[in-house]
Amino acid sequence: MPIIINLDVMLARRKMRSNELAEKIGMTTANLSILKTGKAKAIRLSTLQAICQVLNCQPGDIIEYSQEADFKTISP
Repeated sequence: MPIIINLDVMLARRKMRSNELAEKIGMTTANLSILKTGKAKAIRLSTLQAICQVLNCQPGDIIEYSQEADFKTISP
């Protein structure tokens, strides 16, 4: 998938565990894990906003577009 989720990187930089973030943003740890592993198909802007508030970061710190990964998905 050309969209890369760097949530684990931001959690490490902030020295925060997934369950702590999940609790602070009101999300289950299972759903946060789905997002963190890149298996989520979508993210609500309100969830992204809450994550950015808690981690004191920008959306671009968490979500990245990889052109190389995009080529792999459309190449035969």
